[in-house]
Amino acid sequence: MPKQYLTVNEVAKIFGVTPLTVRNWDKKGALVAHRNPINNYRVYKIEDVEFLMKGIEDNKSPRLVSSRPKPDQPRKLKIEVL
Repeated sequence: MPKQYLTVNEVAKIFGVTPLTVRNWDKKGALVAHRNPINNYRVYKIEDVEFLMKGIEDNKSPRLVSSRPKPDQPRKLKIEVL
């Protein structure tokens, strides 16, 4: 039976990021976390991970692509009040 879900660490290794980054993507809605019924850990469907990867490769996922200004553009500071 093929594997259907990936753990936070497995997804982090695939993308080359930290597990905290994967959890933040979950928090922002870029990935949908499901819960393992035995231990309640986050797991992600392989199809969702592939979809996110394709979006990043096609540069269609603005939430995960850095939006740094070009060197000739002025930087803007955004302050949010909690």
